[in-house]
Amino acid sequence: MPELSQETERGAGVVPFGLAEVTGPSMVPTLYHGDRLVVRYGARIRPGDVVVLRHPFQQDLLVVKRAAERREGGWWVLADNAWAGGDSTDYGTVPEELVLAKVWFRYRPRRPVQRSGPALVRWALSAVRPVFADRSASRRLRAR
Repeated sequence: MPELSQETERGAGVVPFGLAEVTGPSMVPTLYHGDRLVVRYGARIRPGDVVVLRHPFQQDLLVVKRAAERREGGWWVLADNAWAGGDSTDYGTVPEELVLAKVWFRYRPRRPVQRSGPALVRWALSAVRPVFADRSASRRLRAR
């Protein structure tokens, strides 16, 4: 269930941006295993934003989820892949102080098999994409 393979610490005072690598399928189709993320610490979080947070029960584990809505006690976060789980439907509301950063961009590293000219062009055109907020996220809340 780990979501990020790289420790991403709040560095808002010194460096407002950080990098992380996604592991696991919970944010498919928005993010895939192996995607790299550019995150911004201290950014204003709004419903629908993709965020990096500490897992409420395993605080040494960082996860990436979509902030669905503000609730009493913090944020309700959801995975984009409903079948993967590991979101607020399992552990409830995430306290505000555990939300570390907002995801701005994702980039996909080049695979070794992408050596031909056309393959490199296709990779270059699709490798870096902004991660847009899904403002309809609160309508997708799943009840268990």
